[in-house]
This record gives sequence, C-alpha cells and structure tokens, in this order.
Amino acid sequence: MKVQSGGGSGRTTPEFILRVGQRVRSLRRQRNWTVQQLADQADLSRRMLTQIELGQANPSLVTIDRIAAALGTDFAGLALPESPGDAPASVQVWRGEGSSEALLLAATTPADTELWRWTLAPGARYDAQPDKAGAQEIHHVIAGELALVTREASRTLVAGDTTVIFSDQPYSYVNPGETDVVFFRVVSGA
Repeated sequence: MKVQSGGGSGRTTPEFILRVGQRVRSLRRQRNWTVQQLADQADLSRRMLTQIELGQANPSLVTIDRIAAALGTDFAGLALPESPGDAPASVQVWRGEGSSEALLLAATTPADTELWRWTLAPGARYDAQPDKAGAQEIHHVIAGELALVTREASRTLVAGDTTVIFSDQPYSYVNPGETDVVFFRVVSGA
C-alpha cells in the first residue's frame, strides 16, 4: 500500500476485502501455487490466507502489502482493477467513524506512486504502520485541519498547506478540528 496499514477505529471495507481476496486467489492460481506456498512466501498462516481469499478476514494493509510482494505485484495491483478501462472512479479501501474514509484514486504502473483522497471526521485518527525504508508521502490539505504526527514532531496543516514526510516510521493522521478534514496523499516508494 501503501495505504498503510492502519488503525484508529476504522477498518478496511468489505468490498475492498472481497476484491483483494479474489485478486489474490487469481494471481496465486496463475502461478500454480497452493495456498500453503503463498502463505509461506508472505509469512502468513494458511488459515489467514484462506480467509483473505474468501473475503472473510480483515487483514491489515501491511499484510496485503506482504501478499502483494509475494505475488510479484504491489498494493495497487491487488486493489485496483486489472484493466484501466474497468477502473471505478476510486476504490474505498478504509472506512472509519462518520465520514472518515480513504479512497485509492490511481497508481502508476508499476505502482511505486499512489494517489489517495482521505476524509477524517472531527476527532478521528488513523495510525499507520511504517512502509519500507525510504518511502515518502506528500500531503495536501483541501479543507479542514490535519495534524500529522511522526516520531520527530507533530504539525498541523490547514487548507492549502502541503508537506512531505518519510513514511518508513510510525505516523498518524488526526483531525483536531470541528469539521471534516479532506486531503490528498501521494505515496512514493512504499
């Protein structure tokens, strides 16, 4: 993902989980791998992988990244439709309380750069796990206030502000305001 595996009170959406499960199964079968072979490659249990393929698990986004890497693809390769002509306007990957959501809008091929649109309701928080070394994110706030918390610092961005962080560390998005915060997120190298 590089959507980065997250926390807070939200979760990946059922539609996203089903799409990823179907895509994982399809790619695994194309390689003539058993569930156990892919589970070993992705460092997961066979049971967890089976539940993911069936759309019955709620895997972290980091887990989806590990499966994608084992299959020789990336997060966007599992999340977005195979054919660009089949692409929906966006893919809702994560949904939290109220209006909180993360939409994957597009990715380059190979997908080392992803474009996301996030909305966080007042008081909402999303805790992200680190990406691989050197990964970065650009954040541009469209409306509201975004507190971006990293190990080194916390900074608050308002509409029109843009910043870059290294995402190879734990970090959080927090809406300290009284209205929704809407921001674009560009992920590179995750």
